[in-house]
Amino acid sequence: MDTDIIIKEDKTDNRIRLISAITVSVYFIYYCFTYTEWHFLDNVDLVIHEAGHTLFMFFGEFIHILGGSFFQIAFPFIFVIYFYKRKEYLSSSLLFFWIGQNIINVSVYISDANVMQLPLIGGEHDWNNILQMTGLLDYTDTIASSVYSFGVIVIVFAICFSLIASLSKDVPALFKKTI
Repeated sequence: MDTDIIIKEDKTDNRIRLISAITVSVYFIYYCFTYTEWHFLDNVDLVIHEAGHTLFMFFGEFIHILGGSFFQIAFPFIFVIYFYKRKEYLSSSLLFFWIGQNIINVSVYISDANVMQLPLIGGEHDWNNILQMTGLLDYTDTIASSVYSFGVIVIVFAICFSLIASLSKDVPALFKKTI
């Protein structure tokens, strides 16, 4: 009788996990098509981006400027590693969506480097400065498109990882069986 309850709870748990993974996947697919619009997560990203400038201000002008975008992407990655090490694979996989979204968010900032029309908090345009310092300002569109594409790839990875993690609690063992 007790094993029946455990099996029933596991099936219910798996359904909830799968529904969560699908719901988050649908939202981030939507995000990929509406990335130039303002989303709630953009507010969170902005705070983390600005914190990155503060954290990296002691490492020279270039790193200070780049630190905002870098930290915006690195911050959720820290939690991906944390949850993965705790064997909480679904939590880890769901945070990959945030990384992909942040990468896409940075691509919007990069694409604005020439026209500088985005409303900014600090006045200076990070990516205009970065691309001028590196002599790459003429390649703004190519760089922004490449960064956007990478963000989409990360989100596709997150979709796959979250669906796998929602169906199996032992993701590494699942991959060891297939190799």
